[in-house]
Amino acid sequence: MTTVHRPEAPARPEGNARPTSRSEEYEHTPVPASARRSLLSVAATWFGFPMNLGSAVFGGVIVYNLGLPQGLLAILVGNLVLFSYVGALSHQAGSTGKNFALLTADTFGSRGRNLPAGLLATVVIGWFSFQVGLTGTTLSGALGWSALAGAAVGGVLYTLLTMAGIRALSLIGMIAMPLFLVLTVVALAYGLDAHTSLADTFGYRGAGTALGFGGAVAIVIAGFADSGTMTADFTRWSKDGRSAVLATLTAFPFANFLANAAGGLIVAVGGTANPATDGGGFLNLLTGHSTLLTAFAVLFVFVNLGSVASHCLYNGAVGWSALTPVRMRSLTLVLGAVGVAFALSGVWGYFLNWLNLLGVFVPPIGAVLITDRLLRARMGNRPAGTYRATALASWAAGAAAAAITHYTLPELVDPVVGIITAAGVYAVAETVMRRRPTAPHPDTAPPA
Repeated sequence: MTTVHRPEAPARPEGNARPTSRSEEYEHTPVPASARRSLLSVAATWFGFPMNLGSAVFGGVIVYNLGLPQGLLAILVGNLVLFSYVGALSHQAGSTGKNFALLTADTFGSRGRNLPAGLLATVVIGWFSFQVGLTGTTLSGALGWSALAGAAVGGVLYTLLTMAGIRALSLIGMIAMPLFLVLTVVALAYGLDAHTSLADTFGYRGAGTALGFGGAVAIVIAGFADSGTMTADFTRWSKDGRSAVLATLTAFPFANFLANAAGGLIVAVGGTANPATDGGGFLNLLTGHSTLLTAFAVLFVFVNLGSVASHCLYNGAVGWSALTPVRMRSLTLVLGAVGVAFALSGVWGYFLNWLNLLGVFVPPIGAVLITDRLLRARMGNRPAGTYRATALASWAAGAAAAAITHYTLPELVDPVVGIITAAGVYAVAETVMRRRPTAPHPDTAPPA
């Protein structure tokens, strides 16, 4: 009798895991090794993000206040701080494959994470709405187009782009960076020709207003405090922790420094009429010369602001998806519609001040995440629990210190004060609680 050997059925993924898919975004589970992406792909996700008009505006404001030499130094220092902060968080993401919401659960507790993760996932939708509104006003100011129509078209395009997932963010980054660099050179050439000489540009001393060096560094950090803290949503796709850090390095200091510095140079050549408010925005230097250049300027607006908007919407959709049973793409549609509605209503114009202020309160979250990982490496793991009081209290302490510094000591760098305070309070609190011989750690549940 002949025995018939049947081919074995493929192994079924354990638990609720799904087979690796190019369309899977892994909102609720770590990214598996089989789905990790190349260094170039992850780097493109990050280096295309800072290459935007907003970064140029901030850089221009800094140089207008401090002058070109000191302004560029403040921009460099701010970007080095961002690299240290975002790089440490990225290493954790690349090592574990976890997104931001999953990492906060490890540190703040399974329910305690809802506050920091939910806050940031909401704040970035405000930034998305701001970029959609800015698309309309930028096209209106430079070309006379309808601001509402420009915002509506931009909002729909950016939402559809985000729905394509991490692959689309990588692709638009590869387009945004070279386009930004080429058009910056063109804008500077027109600015030098019309306004000033090269020698006068490098000798630009600024307006000498109230903004100090520390405040300028804080502006650079605040520009990416939110998405920088949520870097795990992007760098969890890296092959490992080292690759995640290298991907971050392409953004900070390199790409963001170039974008900030470009805005500073635009101000130094006299390329903007109101540098105190408009900073280094240079779209006006690209229009009115030829039809072809104007067409590139329109493309630049949608690619440039679309890169920022789609990254922010992706952060928000992944964040809220991790906190709920809803999938990322469904939430992208919902949150995108909400953001576009706010943009079309004109409310987005009031967002900038409070969004930047929230940047003061956000870095202490990342400081607690980084410190917790270092402590676990040295002292061993501890139960995550439902709510981790030491983590939440340390975040509150860091945020309070940063806010007090922001209002009373503007010469200091308030995000750095918040980071140091939160990290110090958390390290002390955890060390004390772990060394108490008679009492269990407050985050450890008693046995049933």
